[in-house]
Amino acid sequence: MKRKDVVIIGGGLGGLAVALRLAASGCNVTVCEQGESFGGKMNTWESGGFRFDTGPSLITMPWIFAELFEAAGSRMEDHFDMISMHPLSFYSFDDGTRFTYTTDLPLWLETVKNLEPKDVNGFFAFMKLGARLFEISKDSFLRKPPFAAPQLRDMSALRHFPVRRAWGNYAKVVASHFQSPQLQQLYNRYPTYVGSSPYQTPATLLLIPYLEFAFNGWYPKGGLYRIVESLLELAQSHKIALLSKAKVTGIEHQSGQVKAVRLENGTRLSADVVVANCEAEDAKVMLNEQGAIRLKRQDRSMSGLVFLIGVKKTLPDLHHHQIYFSADYKQEFSQLFDDQQFPDDPTVYVNCPSRNDRSVVPGEGEALFVMANAPANESGEWTESKIAEARRRVFRRLRRGGFPDIENNIVIEDVWTPDKIALRYAMPGGAIYGTHSHGWQKAFLRPPNKDRKYRGLYYVGGSTHPGGGTPTVLLSAQITADLVQKYELA
Repeated sequence: MKRKDVVIIGGGLGGLAVALRLAASGCNVTVCEQGESFGGKMNTWESGGFRFDTGPSLITMPWIFAELFEAAGSRMEDHFDMISMHPLSFYSFDDGTRFTYTTDLPLWLETVKNLEPKDVNGFFAFMKLGARLFEISKDSFLRKPPFAAPQLRDMSALRHFPVRRAWGNYAKVVASHFQSPQLQQLYNRYPTYVGSSPYQTPATLLLIPYLEFAFNGWYPKGGLYRIVESLLELAQSHKIALLSKAKVTGIEHQSGQVKAVRLENGTRLSADVVVANCEAEDAKVMLNEQGAIRLKRQDRSMSGLVFLIGVKKTLPDLHHHQIYFSADYKQEFSQLFDDQQFPDDPTVYVNCPSRNDRSVVPGEGEALFVMANAPANESGEWTESKIAEARRRVFRRLRRGGFPDIENNIVIEDVWTPDKIALRYAMPGGAIYGTHSHGWQKAFLRPPNKDRKYRGLYYVGGSTHPGGGTPTVLLSAQITADLVQKYELA
């Protein structure tokens, strides 16, 4: 039987993962990446001996990553060392409250008790709710295509499903479990992991804080881009063709069957199967469908304003992960989504991997990833004056939260605006997670992994089922590869 020719549009984490799975199944695989480097938003930037991850800064559910390496005939531990995050993060609040967040249960319960004794029971109830959601979703929603026929074990798991609370409003469910305003703000942060507002998302997303607490956060030594570098090494060993600067502009089809992709430089690549590791709406544009438009502004997840900063001074009191909360969280999200503007008082996240991994700095100093959420607006809005004003607000929040003064020790600084993110990763408005998760339909009825109209066309990545986040993207790749094997390789 002739080996199937598979072309994957986009060399992000999902594209590389499905490429490895399909190559291991005997397909001829070509990955077309529009940029200079692979990995999509899980990427890297280096200057002056400082190395920065430009996307995710930790992973959860590490066994999902290990499954991918196993499917590719390797072992994750042979490629890099994983560091367990203890504590997970440091939190600073506007009222001066500060504490570390740890998955060490006795230590964390002591912190909760000091904030509000009644919230100890609330925390256990909150985690129990997350555990029930994980129990129902781990072998069904997270592992199967949408609307797949349920098996008996899936039906039996429905007894764990907390119907009323699961479909409620995320922030309201948090408030029903915690009286402490600090704990409410802490747990309301988790929908931002998928670029969304806690005040507009369903409570099913509290699966995220449960997963992080139950299984901890992890960091691969050398930075998260080590994962991508390892996948590229495996791709070469599987003879996967990796084409960079290869922007796909069209998907050819005939009688409802995909036939090829066209590159911007005029190259035509024949294909029995096309897997789009991009926004589903972008694929419709490539198909030249009438009325197809890129992701609408009102449907976009948040973007971000990022400062990559190398400082010459070592800062031993910093934590690996730090969050400096705004004074009014609800107003912050109203400005982000309702007003479509950068917040007056942004919450600021600081990732300092050099606290645990000195390989990312040139001896002394620290590598700082400083990020505030930003709206995914149209291009051209981030002028020099707007960047300067936003930077002033970011550092004002850091100073108020007790972050050390680093201005005189900065030796490297690079700014990533939503405009830059949009251009580099072909994401409308720089929407980091594609579609937001506001409302249960947006959160759980994302485009399916197999196209309903065109034979041989599939989707992978955060914009399709089961959604955004690094482990979820890898689960998307598994689902998509299984569908290709079922419908194209059987």
